[in-house]
Amino acid sequence: MERDLDWFHDLDAEHRSWISLIAHAGIAQCAEWMRTGSAPVDVTSTVFGAAPRGLTRHVTLHQTVAMVRTTIEVIEQHALHLFGPADVEDVRRELSSYAREVAFATADVYARAAESRGQWDARMEALVVDAVVRGEPEEVIRSRAAALGWEADGTVVVVVGAAPAGPTGGDGGVVDDVRRRARAAGLSTLTSVQLERLVVLLGGVDALHDAGGAVVDAFGPGAVVIGPGVDHIAHAHRSARAALAALRAAAGWSAAPRPVLADDLLVERSLAGDGHARRALVDGVHTRLSESDATLHTTLTTFLETGGSVEAAARRLFVHPNTVRYRLRKVREVTGLDPLDPRGAYTLRVGLTLGGLLASPSERVRPSL
Repeated sequence: MERDLDWFHDLDAEHRSWISLIAHAGIAQCAEWMRTGSAPVDVTSTVFGAAPRGLTRHVTLHQTVAMVRTTIEVIEQHALHLFGPADVEDVRRELSSYAREVAFATADVYARAAESRGQWDARMEALVVDAVVRGEPEEVIRSRAAALGWEADGTVVVVVGAAPAGPTGGDGGVVDDVRRRARAAGLSTLTSVQLERLVVLLGGVDALHDAGGAVVDAFGPGAVVIGPGVDHIAHAHRSARAALAALRAAAGWSAAPRPVLADDLLVERSLAGDGHARRALVDGVHTRLSESDATLHTTLTTFLETGGSVEAAARRLFVHPNTVRYRLRKVREVTGLDPLDPRGAYTLRVGLTLGGLLASPSERVRPSL
């Protein structure tokens, strides 16, 4: 092996000794089998049984196959010298049969190891997602994600919704479905089914809507919410917090798209008692307008109080309707919300109301034409 297998030299002394032990066990088992003329009882336990389970993490299946091939070749070379010419064909036939048994045993060992690692990975994946949802310390999330080999760059988002009812393959089938869809979109993913809820972490996200749309069909009926993007999985609890709060409040907007951004449900979240959403809505509407231009705040308030009529607002403000239209366009530029759109107008109205409630007397905007 030292002569023919280049990778053998790269292993440490402990792993080389285990491989030597396996090779000697294989030779001994082959000799015993040929001596007694009986088939091997259990090659898996007699040849590989002495090696630790962790060896499969350091020696690949390809390397193990090369090791087995080398060992069989050595056995064959020496066995042919021990038997006469008349027995050569029988020896080769028996060695071929023994090699087949060892090959099956090798496949069985690595299949069991892969299954065990898969189960461990599934449990660890669920723990990572649970840590994110519970808002555990960032170092805990970071270390557990690293143990799973999470290396996604770019934005990370959390997508939540109902788990599909009666999924084929149970929770594992749901997770596999999400993983397959995310991989097709070039995204990294960690997924967990938590009772009736499906939580998906997506990494390498460029566009939030596109990322959510890639996995939305893996969810059950009802709202599917995309949390805000964060720069690292260690900060994903912020995205999860917003997404879960939005999912609880999503029933307040029956016409919400699927998927919907958590930030598009700031009104419903605020009404449901989400303090983070209330603060974000006030900052995004009331504060921005107050800091930008008092006339925008006054014009928007008047426009909303007159039932969304440009002409009525212009008459109350004693300005031309085009002036009102111009100011409303400026409101859209400042807040990102369109007062002429029913949903935008609703969000702006609640933002102004909350801003007035939370502002101190010195911060309240005085009417200005």
